[in-house]
Amino acid sequence: MSSLYRLLAAALVLGSLCFVPGTIRAAESYDSCTGFIDSVPVTITTQGVWCFRKDLSTNITDGNAITIATNNVAIDCNDFKLGGLAAGDGSKASGIYAKDRRNTVVRHCNVRGFHVGIDIFSGAGHLIEDNRLDNNLLAGIRILGGIGSLVQRNRVYDTGGAPDGSPIYGMNVSADVIDNVVEGVFVVAKNGYVYGIVLYAPGALARNNHVSGLVAAGTGKAGGMFSGTTGMTLDGNQIISTAAITGSGIAGASSACRNNTVSGFSVAASNCQDGGGNAGM
Repeated sequence: MSSLYRLLAAALVLGSLCFVPGTIRAAESYDSCTGFIDSVPVTITTQGVWCFRKDLSTNITDGNAITIATNNVAIDCNDFKLGGLAAGDGSKASGIYAKDRRNTVVRHCNVRGFHVGIDIFSGAGHLIEDNRLDNNLLAGIRILGGIGSLVQRNRVYDTGGAPDGSPIYGMNVSADVIDNVVEGVFVVAKNGYVYGIVLYAPGALARNNHVSGLVAAGTGKAGGMFSGTTGMTLDGNQIISTAAITGSGIAGASSACRNNTVSGFSVAASNCQDGGGNAGM
């Protein structure tokens, strides 16, 4: 029997060596999917999990590639792409959009080239996780007015380019934000402002986020992490600029600031209640 086990083990090792990462685009099962999104634009009116099984793109310059029109909807892109680059820099279209809905979930999506990548207004209980957003023109992720929401483990790259847009945001959210990366936020509007992460949820937590590569224009300023209301906790975030930049690394609005690292900003921190462990502040 021991010889048989050795043969089986050897076969398993050889099989693993033959696997080439990236040859399987969507490793997750489709068993939980209510239905599939196979073309855009589309409006989702049925609750459940709606899945991608291929890359999708559109050249619409207004409206939304995906409109969520009911509560309790999850969009799972299975790491496929939702692209809007063909619309150009003048696009006003959003990638994934919901308004006045509850429990909207967006996960494993690669959203690029829209005016706003993931765009949610009002409602409650939203979850935005494990997405990659790049080359969106005004904001990567925007959640305005929702309560009890969470934005976690997203990667937001190279946001900017809206001709008349200022400020430009990596994230502009009413939510807890945890373990996100925002790299590269730029503005082309004259004297335009840029922000890495802006928070508007009272009592929200911003933890272990990384912000870098902010580029304002003219007399405009940059803000790494800005809390627009009081009572937040900003903990363990890294706000980094490799070149001297005019603006605040962290603007706390009397929020608790602890264990954060800030470098390269003309003002490291303002209106923070220093909870200790901060570097560069």
